[in-house]
Amino acid sequence: MERNLIFTPGCNYHIYDRGVEKRAIFLDDNDRMRFQHLLYLANGDARVVYRLIQGSPLDRDRGNQHVPIFAYGMMTNHFHIVAQENESRGLTKFMSKLLTAYSMYFNTKHQRTGSLMVHPFKAKHIDNDDYFRWIMSYVHLNPLDLIEPGWKKKGVADPRQAALFLKSYQYSSYPDYFGPARLEGKIIDRDALPIDISALESFEQMLKEFNDPLQRPDLEIW
Repeated sequence: MERNLIFTPGCNYHIYDRGVEKRAIFLDDNDRMRFQHLLYLANGDARVVYRLIQGSPLDRDRGNQHVPIFAYGMMTNHFHIVAQENESRGLTKFMSKLLTAYSMYFNTKHQRTGSLMVHPFKAKHIDNDDYFRWIMSYVHLNPLDLIEPGWKKKGVADPRQAALFLKSYQYSSYPDYFGPARLEGKIIDRDALPIDISALESFEQMLKEFNDPLQRPDLEIW
């Protein structure tokens, strides 16, 4: 199945994908860490052989960046990315490198064959500022499913504990907006943010944005 959406330079997109038959694509922290490293390494035009890297992969020269990434989050069987197309086929090149490299790693490590994720990956055009603020909130709050399944419908039972969990969950860009500086912060490009998101400067404000029925777009929720 082909994607009808054409990526346009200067436009922002919500990119997401999950395992075939909704299977888990991250089985342990090593898997999550590899995907996180590849978010950085695949987003450049330099050829990088992962097994030859000495030191942190996040210190490696990746060449020229393909696209600015604004947010990401990893769940057990899917992931979300918010990014901007800023060169011809930039998102396509980045996602092709990312998904190919990760699938090869995963299949080799876990001794499996065949497609790991649904093809093609899904993409939604973020066509206004309200949608952008909402999707940034959604992607950053989504890992709450790991400790409070059903929070999207029932609400967050313990906001304080939820905020602490998100700050401690390393496989998301949430800590890069609400925690101390870390090396993984190199994955995102806050300087390229297309709008002012200062209204989302706290967990409570993100939750309010997510729950606002006037801002919530009509899309499938993973």
